[in-house]
Amino acid sequence: MVTIPDYYAGKNVLISGATGFMGKVLLEKLLRSCPQVKAVYVMVRSKAGQSPQARISEMINSKLFERLQEEQPAFAEKIIAVKSDLTQPELDLSTEEQDILTENIHIVFHCAATIRFNEPLKDAMQLNVLATQKMLALAHRMKHLEIFIHVSTAYANCDREVIEEIIYPPPVNYRKLIDTLDWMDDDLVSTLTPKLIGKRPNTYTYTKALAEYLVQQEAGNLNLAIVRPSIVGASWKEPFPGWIDNFNGPSGIFIAAGKGILRTMRASNDAVADLVPVDVVINATLAAAWYSGSHTHNRPKNILVYNCTTGGINPFHWGEVEYHVISTFKRNPLEQAVRRPNVNLTTNRLINQYWIAVSHKAPAFLYDLYLRLMGRKPRMMKTIGRLHKAMMVLEYFTSHSWIWNNDNMAMLLSHMSPEDKKMFNFDVRQLHWAEYMESYCMGTKKYVLNEELSGLPAARKHLNKLRNIRYTFNTILVVLIWRVFIARSQMARNVWYFVVSLCFKFLSYFRASSTMR
Repeated sequence: MVTIPDYYAGKNVLISGATGFMGKVLLEKLLRSCPQVKAVYVMVRSKAGQSPQARISEMINSKLFERLQEEQPAFAEKIIAVKSDLTQPELDLSTEEQDILTENIHIVFHCAATIRFNEPLKDAMQLNVLATQKMLALAHRMKHLEIFIHVSTAYANCDREVIEEIIYPPPVNYRKLIDTLDWMDDDLVSTLTPKLIGKRPNTYTYTKALAEYLVQQEAGNLNLAIVRPSIVGASWKEPFPGWIDNFNGPSGIFIAAGKGILRTMRASNDAVADLVPVDVVINATLAAAWYSGSHTHNRPKNILVYNCTTGGINPFHWGEVEYHVISTFKRNPLEQAVRRPNVNLTTNRLINQYWIAVSHKAPAFLYDLYLRLMGRKPRMMKTIGRLHKAMMVLEYFTSHSWIWNNDNMAMLLSHMSPEDKKMFNFDVRQLHWAEYMESYCMGTKKYVLNEELSGLPAARKHLNKLRNIRYTFNTILVVLIWRVFIARSQMARNVWYFVVSLCFKFLSYFRASSTMR
């Protein structure tokens, strides 16, 4: 078999969702590690008055593409922006653009999707299912197509405890559901959604499962493969450690913990945190396309599915995540933290609600009251509200564990040459979690919050100040409560005098022993 860079040489590649988190990394990695690729067509819609070309230009001038800019200054010439909207008929492509794509494309990466867990079912169906159907229809017309990669999620079948690398039949016929949703109003759909999704926690996992089955049913003679990443996090190594550009998923939770806003969360310390670095997912995706694209004539009968997960190979638990996040942000604090980082994980709903009231809502209310007295706009209760919504969405995934089969991932790795294994590394057995979590947390500081490392001394000083305030407040509170209690109870007074005399005797003994030495 040819090497991965040689396979992509001279090929035209189409990427949907190229402006998303994974799409950006895919574009950068493809251009950097496969320099002989002919062209990369990226499907982009106009947004906020920006044309697709302007959005791509802004994207490639970001930090993510700096390494590529140094190694290949003319890389932008290979990127061709295609104005498209996946929610519109025929993807909103003009006849001329359709002809260009059908005549030239060899490889398709369908990454576009809504990743909002609580998206209304109609919208989730539109973006995750119908858009996939339209992409497949376009792919069927491509004259030189070698491989179509559909990026799904490892949680598409989270209603099962053991998840194999196969496509499972969905609970409903997706064609009938599409037809039904057409005539239903939004209120009726909202009412029926919990019954439709069943044991799945949200519309995201539900529609991704439907999309997988749609891919299987409408594949026809297309050469297809599905990549299922779990919780995609910051980069491990490429293009540099810790790159992240959004608050989605665990990133926002990490930042809230680092700021001292998040104090409690419903999660199991022993549940597996199936985080997977974004560069691991992208390397596996590029390798999957290479493998299937190189076997167009003797391809397997069933669609290859790759569970791109870490839990079964190199497990890491939510209790460990909490420890490393807190310890990293104590050593390298975020600027303008409101409290020292400290998070309590619990599986008990009542205990969690208690700590939410005591550690989240009460301090937020008092802080907003202070802001109002100072004539400033209150904001903390609103921030806490958004945080609680994010926590509720993640609660299901932080409280459960799954077993994923990874045989196809192992098979893919075994077929790669030593050079390809090094350049397109997705062997998570080599992943050192403590180092990765530190680079992840530092990535949120540098690339999401845009905080300079030069500000660390001031941030540490501020954190020490918060610690001293906390100790002082707790001491005063304990003394006040104890004094009130002493005034009402003779027994409490006796205990108090006993403790004080014991401390005095200990100090006297300590001084005497020090003098004798």
